[in-house]
Amino acid sequence: MNVCITGASSGFGAAIARRFARDGDRVIITGRRAERLEALARDLGPNCRALSFDVRDRQAVGRALKTLPEDFAAVDILVNNAGLSLGLEPAYQANLDEWDAMVDTNITGVLSCTHQLLPGMVERGRGHIINMGSVAAQFPYPGGNVYGATKAFIYQLSLNLRADLVGTGVRVSVIEPGLVGGTEFSNVRFRGDNTRAAGIYADTTPLNADDVADAVHWVATRPPHVNILSVQMMPESQAFGPLVVKRKPQA
Repeated sequence: MNVCITGASSGFGAAIARRFARDGDRVIITGRRAERLEALARDLGPNCRALSFDVRDRQAVGRALKTLPEDFAAVDILVNNAGLSLGLEPAYQANLDEWDAMVDTNITGVLSCTHQLLPGMVERGRGHIINMGSVAAQFPYPGGNVYGATKAFIYQLSLNLRADLVGTGVRVSVIEPGLVGGTEFSNVRFRGDNTRAAGIYADTTPLNADDVADAVHWVATRPPHVNILSVQMMPESQAFGPLVVKRKPQA
């Protein structure tokens, strides 16, 4: 199979690439950090191709994917993994530029890559779109505002794509992880404040990137007639909390 993974320079994307490469699949790794991609490509060997582009740039997406050699060009699986969260402030204190960056990456980037590769899948009568969501799509938390909303979009997009693609041989799935440690996610969210980022995982055993990669691989390797719509996963140490009731002190 030919597997294209966005945001593969670190974290989930790199782990997913390694997982499929172990099976001997051809892997196309994409991202903005060319040096990291090239290093991973060297590790994975001749069955890997690295493409450096920003998913927010629709034209760059199209140009890069059109450079794939013939044996890589027919993509069987697209893993829309590129995404980020910025800030944890309440909405009335949030940075509008950071909101835009999350929308452009988490939504527009997914749409651009999907639109580029989906027609070929339909034409060939086979394929799989796997979108990286989050439990934040369904379980809001203070400061999650736009990040959670982008992941709710991804969940609903996945269901609507599935409705469009019934009978075409193309499957659609969404993976929704909860607390995951060992990646750059929180470091990016807290703008490089590594101490604050580490505090999110203190005294817990969170999921890790390999756990998420295993879920992606499992979904992708079910028999062709089986479409796993969504996988929601959390570490044992995480669950949903009670509804908040704000009480005012009595006068």
